[in-house]
Amino acid sequence: MGKSQISDPPNLKKYGVPFYSVAWIPHRVLKSRHNQTSDESSAADQSSTPTKEAEPPTEELASGNYLVFAGGGGEGRSGIPNTVLLAHFDVASNSLSDQPVNKLGTGSELPYRMALHPNGDGIICAMPNSCRWFDWDQDQSSESHKVGLKTSEKELTQLQDVGQQLALAFSSDGTELAVGGEDGNLRVFKWPSMEIILNESKSHSTVKDLHFSSDGKLLVSLGSGGPCRVWDISSSIVLTSLPNENRETFSCCRFSQISDGTQVLYIAVVTDKGGSILTWNTKTWERMSSKHITRDTISALNVSADGKYLACGTPSGDIVIVNSTNMRIHTMVKKAHLGIVTALAFSPDSRTLASISLDSSARVTKIEEKKEGGFNLWIAMFIILVAIAIYFLKVHGILK
Repeated sequence: MGKSQISDPPNLKKYGVPFYSVAWIPHRVLKSRHNQTSDESSAADQSSTPTKEAEPPTEELASGNYLVFAGGGGEGRSGIPNTVLLAHFDVASNSLSDQPVNKLGTGSELPYRMALHPNGDGIICAMPNSCRWFDWDQDQSSESHKVGLKTSEKELTQLQDVGQQLALAFSSDGTELAVGGEDGNLRVFKWPSMEIILNESKSHSTVKDLHFSSDGKLLVSLGSGGPCRVWDISSSIVLTSLPNENRETFSCCRFSQISDGTQVLYIAVVTDKGGSILTWNTKTWERMSSKHITRDTISALNVSADGKYLACGTPSGDIVIVNSTNMRIHTMVKKAHLGIVTALAFSPDSRTLASISLDSSARVTKIEEKKEGGFNLWIAMFIILVAIAIYFLKVHGILK
């Protein structure tokens, strides 16, 4: 009798394409799309039946937990489509939708990297030779009014025929866009005017990762080798270069804030012992700490919006969530995916983590709050009980 196959948990789904990028859709996008639909319905009703009120948002749309994924099979004849797709996550049941709620094919062009505008204006995708912008689209023919994507009429002429871009990042207020290329060219634009702020053709041999500081004044860039560079956006110059030591290889970088409000820079590194996270002081640019995380290398890194957690993904498919206060592991999911973890994204409320892989899977992991000091409480209780026992023995003359 054959062994029964273990089914995947409801928070893990496969959507048929290798994934490279993931992001949570801001709630304001869903609200604005519903309001637009309601306004249009109201206008139509006023011309015929003025007394009819606009319908409230459906339960699915109101819950507002949508994710957007980008990936595909590339230019070859693999039969795997290139697409940007949306899925819905239900918090109550801890489950992803069985099928995408929306798909938008990109033809022969693979959407390798993606950045979602913080204000919810749309998304930008890095194709093999250019970058393309996509707008949100409301399926008004559907009763649930599901949100979707559509090809935009907006053309990013400054990012046409620039080669493959490996890193995309918006500043937190959405007024700046940074783009890093396979050829090492780093560009920073004002958004949405696309006025060039910084254009460094030889920032690195290849730009692998980019991230803005919370105030948008600094940009960190990381290449395939050599130091990590921090740029002052206002002056368009390198503020500092952070060296890699002891045969370290930098893999990912993120600005964040720790519990006391101090801004820090996290850099994931690969060492002889595996993957570690370096923490840098952003005033003195000195290393504050180094924490070994995993025996594997770190293929993906992200930080929660509230700064409480860091998340790491590995080539073996593991997910590690770290408490930023003490740099201890909060949650580890071994073999969360069957393949390399390519990207991670915290939800806006920092309570869930989305992860994706080249094995075509997407996963959402809930972050449960853990009470600190529980172990210390048990130790204190044990000491008190021992003290009471000793006192009792002395009182009765058993122990002198």
